[in-house]
Amino acid sequence: MENPVIIFGANHLGRAAKEIFDANGNVVYCFLDDDKKLHNTEIDNVTVLGSTDDDGFLKLIGKKCEAFVAEDDNKLRKNLVKMLQEERHIQPVNAVHPSSIVASSSDLGHGNFIDQGVKIGAGVSIGNHCLVHAGAIIGTEAKLGDFVQIGAGSIISAGSEIEDEVFIGSGVTVVSGITIGKGARVGAGSVVIAPVKAGETVFGNPAQKVNS
Repeated sequence: MENPVIIFGANHLGRAAKEIFDANGNVVYCFLDDDKKLHNTEIDNVTVLGSTDDDGFLKLIGKKCEAFVAEDDNKLRKNLVKMLQEERHIQPVNAVHPSSIVASSSDLGHGNFIDQGVKIGAGVSIGNHCLVHAGAIIGTEAKLGDFVQIGAGSIISAGSEIEDEVFIGSGVTVVSGITIGKGARVGAGSVVIAPVKAGETVFGNPAQKVNS
């Protein structure tokens, strides 16, 4: 990647993304964030230059700069991705930590965050705009949809399917061949041994539905 990167989100995820780009030898041009208190401050020697809708910086994207969306709130993340696609006609780049292991036969979409120590096995398919946090393991031929978040240290076993917008907390184990439906949530430390329906929240060992 030759162009510098503008990171949308000057938060913990933005800092982690900057560290990834630095480690890969990429230049981070600036942060953009809607918290005006952060404007003109520096985070890890990179300045927060303005808001995420600042046209003065948006016009650089696609011509002189790439973009990465570092927001873990899915609604905000989706809105920023939509804006970049519609106004700048670009897809955010991937941020893949050099210490992660990504099988050559795996398939990654756009705008994904793959943190340090992640292991992605053979034949894995990861969609777009997913967050895979430190130390997670994605087993052989597992499939992740779009806007999925996998917590630190979680294990998605071989052949599992994690549908769009699923949130999986830290330290979760999903056994082989399980499907977790769209928009479901899995609490930290859970062990998922049965399919989870779309929109459900589950927790525990074994994971059980949590009634709202």
